[in-house]
Parts: sequence; C-alpha cells; structure tokens
Amino acid sequence: MWYRIPSKNIFIITGLAIFLIFMLTVEIDPDRPQLTYTAAIGILMAFWWVTEALPIGITSLIPVVLFPVFGVMNSADTASAYINHIIFLYIGGFMMALAMEKWKLHRRIALFILLKIGQKPYQILMGFMLASYGLSMWMSNTATAMLMVPIAISIMSNLEGFYGKKVTGKFSTAVFLGLAYSCSIGGVATLIGTPPNLSFARIYAITFPEAPEINFAAWFIFALPLSLIILLAAFFLLFRMYVPVREMKSISKSVLAEKYEELGKITKEEKWVGVLFCVMALLWIFRAPIEIGNIVIPGWSSLFAHPGYINDGTVAVTMAILLFIIPGGQKDRLMDWKTAVRLPWDIVLLFGGGFALAYAVKDSGLGLWMGQAVIESGNWSELGLMTVLTAGMSLITEFTSNTATTEMVLPIIAGISETAGIPPLLLMIPVTLAASMAFILPIATPPNAIVFGSSPLRIKDMARAGIFLNILSVILIILTMYFWGIPVFGI
Repeated sequence: MWYRIPSKNIFIITGLAIFLIFMLTVEIDPDRPQLTYTAAIGILMAFWWVTEALPIGITSLIPVVLFPVFGVMNSADTASAYINHIIFLYIGGFMMALAMEKWKLHRRIALFILLKIGQKPYQILMGFMLASYGLSMWMSNTATAMLMVPIAISIMSNLEGFYGKKVTGKFSTAVFLGLAYSCSIGGVATLIGTPPNLSFARIYAITFPEAPEINFAAWFIFALPLSLIILLAAFFLLFRMYVPVREMKSISKSVLAEKYEELGKITKEEKWVGVLFCVMALLWIFRAPIEIGNIVIPGWSSLFAHPGYINDGTVAVTMAILLFIIPGGQKDRLMDWKTAVRLPWDIVLLFGGGFALAYAVKDSGLGLWMGQAVIESGNWSELGLMTVLTAGMSLITEFTSNTATTEMVLPIIAGISETAGIPPLLLMIPVTLAASMAFILPIATPPNAIVFGSSPLRIKDMARAGIFLNILSVILIILTMYFWGIPVFGI
C-alpha cells in the first residue's frame, strides 16, 4: 500500500531543499556572503508564504531565527521590525472594524446605501459596488467581502421569485463580481484600506529614512480619483457583459427595505461607533499639512509641541482605546477583549516578517545588487521600467498573496530605483497599487476567493471580465502616476 505524503509536508521539505541548494551553490558576492544568506532566507519565506506550507504567521517569524544565526541582522534589530506605527495603525483600524461588526453598524451602512441608490438593475449593481468600495476604504477587504456576500445571496434568492433563476443568475454574476472587484478597488483609496499600502509606507520609510513621510492625506488625495475611475470602469464593464437589461426593468424596493427593517432602530452603540469612525477618518485626513502646489492646509498635529511625534498609528490606537472606555450595553463597552482577540494576528506577524526582510535587503545591499542586475539587462526608460514592473506585479499577484508579494518585491524595486537614478515613488507606488489590481483568478485576492467560494460564479466569468480590467487598471495607474502623482507627492 502506497503511503500518501500530505502536500504541506512536501512543500515544507521542498522549501528547505531549495533554501539549502541556493546556500550551497550560489555565491552572489564572495566578499559579502550576507547577500546570499538574505536571498536564500527570502526565497524560503516566499515559497512557504505562497504554498502556505506553514501558517502565514509562523513563516513570518523565520527572520527572528535565521537572521541572527547567519549574521544578517542581530536579534534586537530583527525583533524591533515586528512592532512599529504601521502595525499599530492596522491594529487600531481593525479594532474599529470589529466594533462596527459587533454592533452591526456595517450591515446598516451597506443596506442604507443600497436603499438610497435605487432599484433598477444598474442602480442595484452600483449600490453593491459603492457599498463594498466605501467600506473597504476603512475596513479589511476580507471583512467587507464577508459582510456583503450574505446580503447579496439573500437579495438574489429573493429576486428569483420575481424574474426566474436564469435571469437572476446572469444578474448575480455581475453583482458578485462587482463585490469582489470593488473590495479590492476601494482598498487602494486609503493607506489603511489594504495591507500592500501599509507595507509600502513602512518599507519606503525604512529604505529612504530621509524622505518625507507618506501620510494618510497625501495617499488619499492621490489614490481616491484613480480608484473612482477604476470603479466606474469595472461597473460599465460588468453591466455591459452580464446584466440582462431587457429582462430586468426594475427591482422591488421592498426586498431591500425588509432587510433594513430587520435591523430595527439605530442603537446608542451604533451611534457612538459611527461617531468615532467619522472622527478617526477626519483625524487621519487632516493630521499632517496637505500641500497641493502652492495651496497648504495646516494639519491639527501642529497644535502640539512635537507634531512629528504623532502619526496615523497614534490616531488609530487612540480610537481603539476609546472603544474600550465608552459604555455600550448594560454591562458592556463598545469593544471587549473577547471581540478584539479576533484580530488577524497572522497578518500582523506577516507585516513584521516583511518589514524585517525589507531591513535585511536594504542593509545587506541585496536590493541595490538586484537593481543593478535589472538595469544592466537592458536600456530602460522611466516609463518603460514603470510599465514592465507594474504589469508584472499585476500578473504575479494573480497566483500569489498580494501582501506577501508586495513585502518581497518592494525592497527590490527600491534598489532598482536607486541604481537607475529614478525617483523611488515613481516605481514603488504603481507596483503597490498593481498588487491589489488582480481580477482574473479566485486565488488572486481574498475578496475574489471569498466571493467565488460563496456564490455560483464560474472561473471563466471572473477571468473573462478580469483580463480587461487588469489591463485597463495598469494603464490607468501609470497615467495617474505621471499626471497626478508627481505633483501630489512633489516628485
């Protein structure tokens, strides 16, 4: 009888074999063995991240062990990479999302948007997409998808009684794809909307410590117009491809109204969480001075003696603490620890592992070496290099984790920009955005996977629309970076 080895064990052994073979056979620079060690550890982490041979959080802890052992970084410096203001920004922001979920405020917001947008097919599709887009700007894309899918399934099942399974099935394809795509598109609009954005902010700060901070407001001003254009493009594409306009003239408002009525009257807890949510968003937007050309809007942090000590993580953690202070129910607060521990700690560790790897790539000189190798491989212009890297990132993340890939690629992109003498933001921002613009396969992003696994979607439906949207997104990212990003970020 043949013994079947579990696939994860095969991936663990394969990863270790690749790591050892690389260490023993590759010599990047005889005078600097740390380059080879850093590359080998990065390859091992990337392989285990992509295959999920080990839990993502455990793979992310590899630098804590291997960096000191191979002399890449000492234990203290490696450990410090796992706690920083970007990680606290994520923790505080996710706690707000958990509070919204606890008191069902997220469901009320979504249904309210759907009720107000209208009941015709194009209005329903746009309503779902706007709700997903708006929530994913502030909440986890994964959490937003998990919220919206049950609402969509419920509404689609009710519509079958009005229009039949065949017609509703066509319309549901547009709706479910719209949900998945809007979660990813909305996430790029804010610095906290999706993990790759946060990874970029931290890796950029690590690699270029003297450069101005990439703050929440600057990113929002740049990315919001781009995300809205891509959202509209996705809407028109899905409406044209999948909405049976002739068979569906209008959709009853009562279906949505019934779902909203089930929530009952808005509670005191929902009001408090809603107020704190709005305050947090405003504090993020207006913390640092906003500069567009000669126009300067002063930030509120200048009211303090040391404005540079305050960052977006400070705001997020302040709001999280207030959630634990303000009373909720009879014997409860707006947030409790039982709810808070549901925070995805594996993603927190993933951030830390990626940041540690970014430090190692920079300090060992591996990033500059790889950048030199890319530059010497061809005579690249700024536009050509940006196009190749952005399109390549969009393609790679169809098959790999967009967060893990961003953590791996951005330090290398930073090295390429330094070697080529190109402003790093001109390459790093488009590549970061492209990491979230993966629409072809279910495995490309968590929203794609969640929606695909919870709905009657077929892979060919997602791929058919996703190919066009991927190509269009890459073009729009490059154009926006050239004509809007350069003045916004002062490149």
